[in-house]
Amino acid sequence: MDSSEFKKDFLESIKSAAATTGEGSCATFVDNMSQYLIDSEVLSDFTPSFYTGRAGRSKYRVDGYVYDEFDNTMNLIIANFDGNDLERRMTNTVAMHDFGRLRIFLETALKTNLYKEIEISTPCADLVDFLRQNVKAIRKYRFLIFTDADLSSNVKSVDIKSYDDIPVEGQIWDIDRLFRICCSEQGRQIIEIDFRQYCGEGIPCLEASSVATDQYSSYLGVIPGSVLADIYDRYGSKLLEGNVRSFLSTKVAVNKKIRATILNTPQMFFAFNNGISATAMDVEITSTDHGRFITFARDFQIINGGQTTASISNARYKDKANLDGIYVQMKLTAIDESSPEESDELIRNISRSSNSQNKVSDADFFASHPFHRRMEQISRLMFAPATDGAQYETKWFYERARGQYLQEQMRLTPAKKKQFELQNPKNKVIKKTDLAKVQNTWGGFPHTVSKGAQTNFSSFAEYIDEQWTANETQFNERYYQSTAALMIMFQYLEKQIPKQSWYEGGYRANIIYYTVALFRRLIKQQFPGSDLDLAIIWNKQGLPEQVESSLIALAELVLLKITDSNRKVGNVTQWCKRQECWDDVKTITFKLPINLKSCLITIDDEKAAQRSAKKEQKVVNDINAQVEVVKYTAAQWTSLSEFVVRNHLVGSRTDVSALTIACRIPEKLPNAYQSKRLLALLQKAIDEGFNINQ
Repeated sequence: MDSSEFKKDFLESIKSAAATTGEGSCATFVDNMSQYLIDSEVLSDFTPSFYTGRAGRSKYRVDGYVYDEFDNTMNLIIANFDGNDLERRMTNTVAMHDFGRLRIFLETALKTNLYKEIEISTPCADLVDFLRQNVKAIRKYRFLIFTDADLSSNVKSVDIKSYDDIPVEGQIWDIDRLFRICCSEQGRQIIEIDFRQYCGEGIPCLEASSVATDQYSSYLGVIPGSVLADIYDRYGSKLLEGNVRSFLSTKVAVNKKIRATILNTPQMFFAFNNGISATAMDVEITSTDHGRFITFARDFQIINGGQTTASISNARYKDKANLDGIYVQMKLTAIDESSPEESDELIRNISRSSNSQNKVSDADFFASHPFHRRMEQISRLMFAPATDGAQYETKWFYERARGQYLQEQMRLTPAKKKQFELQNPKNKVIKKTDLAKVQNTWGGFPHTVSKGAQTNFSSFAEYIDEQWTANETQFNERYYQSTAALMIMFQYLEKQIPKQSWYEGGYRANIIYYTVALFRRLIKQQFPGSDLDLAIIWNKQGLPEQVESSLIALAELVLLKITDSNRKVGNVTQWCKRQECWDDVKTITFKLPINLKSCLITIDDEKAAQRSAKKEQKVVNDINAQVEVVKYTAAQWTSLSEFVVRNHLVGSRTDVSALTIACRIPEKLPNAYQSKRLLALLQKAIDEGFNINQ
C-alpha cells in the first residue's frame, strides 16, 4: 500500500461512515483524522465542537479541540475538507487563511460576548467556557488544519504570530502526512534536536558505556536548565516517553521542592536533583579541543525526569525565574534501531528500571504489559461467526502496537491485501484504547471514560495489572469475545444516535458511555441474579432487537439528563467527567422490556462459563510455556544455569531439576510446570543483566 492507496481507502471509509451515521462527511473526516493522531500520540484526546460565525466582516470556524493538561497546550482544530476526488492543493495562502479563521474564533471567544450568545447546550459553548476559565493557565496555542487536499511542496514551515504574548504553533495535517506517521516504525512523530541551535557547540559529555555492545551506547552530559526549558517549551509533552507522560498526567506534574530549589537556592540545584534520563536514535557526537559534545539526537525521549523538565520550564514561565545558574545532569542512551522490536523492548526496560522521583508501578508501563500480547494472540487465532450469508469467517483484529493493522498490509500484493481485508475488516479493529473504553464503561465507570483516552487508559491499566497478578487466566477467549460484543454495542449506538429525531448534535460519545453503563445497571436491578449474555451478541455478531430498542430509548433519556439545565456544572463536557454526573444518571427511571430476559444469563451460569474459559486458558498457557522453552538450545540453558548459580538466583530444588532437564534439550523435555519455572528464572536472570543470546 502506498500513500495514494491509503488516501483512496481513507476517503472511501469516510463516505461509507458518513452515509451510515448521517453525521456528515466533514465531521466524520475530522473524527477519523483525530483518532489516528491520538493513536500516534500527536493528540492526547479529541472533542468535536463545530461552530462557525462572523466577527464583523471576518468569518471564523472551529471543528474541535484538545487541551493537553500536562504542558498546558490548547489545540484548536479546523477542517479544510472537500470530499471530492478532484486534486486540490493546500497552498500557504489557503493555510494562513484557515489559521486566521481559528485566530478570529479564539479572539471572539475571549474578547466578546460570544459566551452569552452561543446556545449553552452546544459543544462549542463548552469550548468557549473552557477557554475563558483557563486563559491564564494556557501556555501555548496549537492551530491544526485537517485537510483532504495535498499539501503544496512550497509550504516549508508555518509562522504564526503569538496571541496575547502566548506562542501559537501551526500544523497542517493532510492525508499523506497521516500515512507517513502511520507507517513509521514508531507509529508516532519523531523529534529531532540539533543541540547547537540551543547552546553553541552542543551538550558536553563523556562516554559511559561500560561494556561493548551493539545494542546501545551511553553518555553522561550536563545540560543547561535554559536549554532544557527551551526544548520543552517547543515540543511539550511529546518530549516525554509515552509511559512517563501517562504516569505523570495522573500525578502532580510540577514538583514543589524542585520549584523551591530553583527559586531559593539555584546554586544547589545540581547537587539536589537526580537529573534526567533520555533515549535517542542516531546520536551524533562531535570531538573538539574542548572535549566531546552531543550535537544531534533523533527520536529524543525523556524516560525519567519529566517532573524536573516540566518544573524548570514552569518556573521560568510562571515565576520568571532566572535559569542561568541551573544545570541538569543527563544520561543519554543511544539505541541501535536495526531491530525495531528489540530497540522498543530495550527502551521500555530502561524506562521501567530507571530511578524515579515517584514510585512507578507495572501498571504505568501497561503499553508493554503481557495482557496486550495475550489479546493479540487470541485475536489472530479466533474467528468470529459468519453473518449475512457470508461464506467466510472474519476476525476482530487487536492492535497491540500503533499502526499495526496498516503496517501488516504494507508489503502485501493487491490480491493478498484484499484477502487480508476480507478476513480482518476495518470495522473489526480493536485498539488498546477501544478495549479500555468499552470494558471500563461496562464496568460502570462512564465518568472515567469521559475524561479522555489517556486518563481512562491509565485507570484501566491499574485495574488490569491487579487482576492479572491475581489470576491472569481470566483474560481468555471469552473475555476477548465480550470485548468484541461491547464494540458491536458501541458501534451500533455510534451509527444510530445521529439518526434520531431528538439528537441535535454533540456529546455523542458521552451519551454512549452513560447509556451502556446505565443499561447494565438496570439489567442487574430489574433482573436480579442475571446479566446480559454477551456471548449471544458475539454469536450473532449483532444486537438482538430488544437490546437495540432499549439502548436507543435510554440514549434519549441520558441526553436529557446530562444536558439538564439544573446540572451542577454548566459545561456539559466537564460535567460528564464527574462522579456526580454518573450519580445523577443513575436516577433515570426506565422499565426494560420483559422479553429482554431471553438475552440474559444467570450469574451462576456466567461463572461456570468463566471457569471453563480459565481452564482452557491454563492449558494454552502450559503449551505456550513449553513451546517458549524449547526455542532455546541446551547450550543456552547451560549458560543460564551457570549464571544463576554464580549469582545465587536459584530458589528451590524444583528450579535445579528444571534446569537439569533443560540442559539436555531435545533429549529430555521439561513439563509445563517446569517450563514456567524456567521462564521465570530466565526473566529474573535477565533483570540481573543476563543475555541468553550471547
